[in-house]
Amino acid sequence: MSNLEDYKGVWVFIEQKEGKIAHVSLELLGAGRKLADKRGVPLAGILIGHQVKPLADEVFAYGADIVYLYDAPIFRHYRTETFMRAVIHCVETYKPEIFLYGATSTGKDLASAVATDLATGLTADTTMLDVDADTGLLEASRPAFGGNIMATILCKKDRPQMATVRPKVMKALEPQKGRTGTLIEETLSLGEEDIRTKVLEIVRDTEKKVRIDEADIIVAGGKGLGSKEGFQLIHQFAEVLGASVGASRDAVEAGWIDHHHQVGQTGVTVTPKIYFAIGISGAIQHIVGMHNSGLIIAINKDPNAAIFQSCHYGIVGDAFEIVPMLIEGFREALGKAEEVQYGGKV
Repeated sequence: MSNLEDYKGVWVFIEQKEGKIAHVSLELLGAGRKLADKRGVPLAGILIGHQVKPLADEVFAYGADIVYLYDAPIFRHYRTETFMRAVIHCVETYKPEIFLYGATSTGKDLASAVATDLATGLTADTTMLDVDADTGLLEASRPAFGGNIMATILCKKDRPQMATVRPKVMKALEPQKGRTGTLIEETLSLGEEDIRTKVLEIVRDTEKKVRIDEADIIVAGGKGLGSKEGFQLIHQFAEVLGASVGASRDAVEAGWIDHHHQVGQTGVTVTPKIYFAIGISGAIQHIVGMHNSGLIIAINKDPNAAIFQSCHYGIVGDAFEIVPMLIEGFREALGKAEEVQYGGKV
């Protein structure tokens, strides 16, 4: 059991690749700033890589008071062992009470390795964070039991309290240009001969991937569409709007659309300006993936569907009657807009 009084401060692992900070890390600096202010402790970022020192200015701009920097050729590429050793060295030296990572492939890999070595707790895929100002207990919440409930997990006996947090569920602060803090440059006696894995080659995947997490408008469909043929209505509506297509887990598991389109706990978290939820019941598993959308419009024939508790505008009715009217209406409206833009009319 850790001596809890020795641990102070909130940390964020600053994930970067080729000199660019992952946006989830900036989001976590925003969330970490709130936790740190509530506790009255500093917010720090731990930055690991090669020739990444200039990135510290961006970390300060997004809210950090301290940046712990490990900058050496051995950290050029992410490897679990090298990054884990740097993180553990820093944790054992400076002792944070809370440590947040993005729930990315890198963040999950690193956080689990660090938690195992330090014998501390780790809450995975967190979607909500809070802290008890007096006790310092991190309240990390995430969907559980298939998304049917929200579980809040505490780590009472060990430090640091750690969590991986899903991208897009937290909001980054507006950067303050010129904001500064304390830069602490650390070194680690670590050579290639000490590491069991080597990076021989970087192979880039050139396959075009669906990136609905970057879309401004998403038209998402669920099991209420009835069949793969019925789901084509979603594609038609999205095409008219120039939108991306999303789906509930039920639609994906039914084989109506590829998993890359799934929104929710086991899919993608999205924050579009407009989100259409069509034939989607509104299970927590889905809601956690889209509740931060700017405008949510739901269409469902069940007036008691849970989705109506999470939308800004709701339409009760048959999607196969309503959506074709919307398609026609938007097609006409967008056609008129195009005529004004390109037809020389005022």
